[in-house]
Amino acid sequence: MEALHVMMVNAEASGLFSGVKLPGEEITITHLLFVDDSIFVGEWEESNIKNLRRILRCYYLVSGLKVNPKKSQIFGVRVEEEEIVSKANSFGFKPGKFPFTYLGLKVGANMNRVQNWKEVIDTFNRRLSNLRAKLLSFAGRAILVKSVLGTLPNYYLSL
Repeated sequence: MEALHVMMVNAEASGLFSGVKLPGEEITITHLLFVDDSIFVGEWEESNIKNLRRILRCYYLVSGLKVNPKKSQIFGVRVEEEEIVSKANSFGFKPGKFPFTYLGLKVGANMNRVQNWKEVIDTFNRRLSNLRAKLLSFAGRAILVKSVLGTLPNYYLSL
């Protein structure tokens, strides 16, 4: 994944791939990588899409790691659905729809709505279930509660 990161940084620096500039910042995001998951973020331009395809092909030739089209999706923001479907088909990917889940976090949902927090609440309930608590001592239950209440909010609110 380090090689893919370097390829994307070089592509952006040389003008082959245009990422998305953050408002009021000098920072441009082109990709997010986590273990074997990748998200590429860029301007919706034909040259950008072609160059991303070329970068992924070069990465495959160098590393032997190929994109799995069954697990891959293409999303567009303020882009016509027909165009998203067309680009997704050209890659052999599925067209994506918002909101979607990435690493257990909901992306693109209105988090001001209570219904979008249901999955988070369910996760808390599962982690703090009575079955686990019955098997633990009082100190064990206190540690379980502290770990769940101390880590899950940080994770879910990080996005």
